[in-house]
Amino acid sequence: MRLWMNEPLSRHTSFQIGGPAERMAAPENETELLELVLQKPAAIIGAGTNLLVRDEGISGLVVKIGAEMADISIEGNILTAQAGARLSQIAMAAMRAGLSGLEFAAGIPGTVGGAVVMNAGAYGGEIKDVLIDVRVIADGEIKTLTNEQLEFGYRKSLAMEMGYIIAGARFLLTPDSPEAISARMRELAQKRRDKQPLEMPSAGSTFKRPEGHFAGALIEGAGLKGFSVGGAQVSEKHAGFVVNTGGATCADVLGLIEKVQSVVREKYGIELEMEVCVL
Repeated sequence: MRLWMNEPLSRHTSFQIGGPAERMAAPENETELLELVLQKPAAIIGAGTNLLVRDEGISGLVVKIGAEMADISIEGNILTAQAGARLSQIAMAAMRAGLSGLEFAAGIPGTVGGAVVMNAGAYGGEIKDVLIDVRVIADGEIKTLTNEQLEFGYRKSLAMEMGYIIAGARFLLTPDSPEAISARMRELAQKRRDKQPLEMPSAGSTFKRPEGHFAGALIEGAGLKGFSVGGAQVSEKHAGFVVNTGGATCADVLGLIEKVQSVVREKYGIELEMEVCVL
């Protein structure tokens, strides 16, 4: 188990924003994870790719489920991964094994645990489409929950609602040629590079998609593309992203988000709901 003291969380988030964690620990297996959870940690984080940490940091214990807990195995058409495995890693492992179904996830920068909690998705695919079951820590013990028991919805799940902590997951995939799978992954990767500000620190899509609309189109239509508060900016490449242009604080990002929500509400009567989690 890896341990840190007063560790800047800006080093552990894709936004590169956030004050220090008083204590942080990274478990290597379910036993260590359960031991840490029983200490009632202040927060659980993964890759920090959908996360905005406040500038004052976090007092108490932060548990990071990451590279120390990222084993992947494949048997037949079933891929099993610990919660700290990156989606890009499981997508590549599936491709090499000639298994299709995770192409949509190859460019999503998060971990298996975070992806299950929020039912991550892109380009028409979602985690719920290929998930068999998960190992979770709930009520102080490790349990197995099926896809159906997780009650998935758009960017939500029972795990999110109940605060369950994901330890690992199993996915049912479909045989296909590695060449065909790789071609689909390259096509989706190119779409991302063309449309998204991948060269700048961000937490991905800032807002959930409003029913019948696209957040980026609403924000651009409201004249906010490129609008800044401090070091935080509505991306000039894709208005659905808030980016860190350098030295942005959490306060900058939240101030910008509030401004965007206010203008869009006033212009369109639509409430933009944050997809990024604030810790």
